[in-house]
Amino acid sequence: MLELRRLALLCEFARRGSIAGAAAALGYSPSAVSQQLQALERESGTALIDRTARSAELTDAGRRLVAHAERILCLVEEAESDLSAHAGTPTGRVTVTAFPTAAVAFAPALARSLRRHTGLTLRLGQARSGRGMREVRSGEVDIALVDDWYGQMRDSESLRAFPLLRDPLVLVVPRRHRLADPGVPVDLRELRDEPWMATPYSEPSRLAMDRLLTDVGGTRPTPWEFEGLGTILSLVAKGIGIAAVPALALAAGVRGLAVRPIPGDPVGRDVLAVARGSSVHRPSVSVMLRAIHAAARYLAADLEPVRAVERPGPGEAPLDGGFLDGGSGGRSGNHLGNHPGE
Repeated sequence: MLELRRLALLCEFARRGSIAGAAAALGYSPSAVSQQLQALERESGTALIDRTARSAELTDAGRRLVAHAERILCLVEEAESDLSAHAGTPTGRVTVTAFPTAAVAFAPALARSLRRHTGLTLRLGQARSGRGMREVRSGEVDIALVDDWYGQMRDSESLRAFPLLRDPLVLVVPRRHRLADPGVPVDLRELRDEPWMATPYSEPSRLAMDRLLTDVGGTRPTPWEFEGLGTILSLVAKGIGIAAVPALALAAGVRGLAVRPIPGDPVGRDVLAVARGSSVHRPSVSVMLRAIHAAARYLAADLEPVRAVERPGPGEAPLDGGFLDGGSGGRSGNHLGNHPGE
């Protein structure tokens, strides 16, 4: 009989590509993982891993068993979810990972939601979208909040993708910049020689900004590149330059900014929640998905449409109640990440 825990170790080895990688991901020592994989080989009666002095890789039999193991482990999780769905009160820990700006924006709502579910605990971490997807697939996390800049993310054989909101690029300028006045129209062509700041070329938000500016003749070489949208917003607030950032980044609460919508149909990203199809009916995961959707509805009201409102500096009153206006029923002010009852 093949042991489930060892099958999971084999799948982790396949994902990580090495015994050391699998051990680090699971919190075991490499020798312990190696011993368990050897035990699995004895159970299966065949060599699963081809070991050399410097490396280890799956044999053909190992690859076939990984395919079977992934289906078996998925069925086990479905069985556990089905049983727990009829058990009543959701309990246990739900692990969520999110790209950094989503983690900041969604965290307050998720923490508030758990107050009504005393048997649940939340662990919210940060990871790039690609890594978050891999962690959901491997079972390291239950849900990942990911961004999709190209509209290509769909359900797969093992994963469910739940659309949450559209996050457009917006123009952020210092509060003393001429475009801080909402009466001055935004013309990107007139901003080509401004000191733009952006994330490095490898970041999706940088590629989106470059696509945006290419349509108006581009801009001069970016004089400064910084990792982290929060850093860029802080520098804009200090009057060092201007930037185009996803509106969700404004949840970081940086003061001293003016935010302007970009004319036309600005580049943006879709934000989605991704979970394993075998886990979505588990009460704890289902409760967290509902909380994520509720938070997304509030955030979406602030992001669409984005209106130009100046953010005050420390100790100063806002000119128009905040920096984003949801445009629904007169709700205004800084709602991002700050909703009662989320």
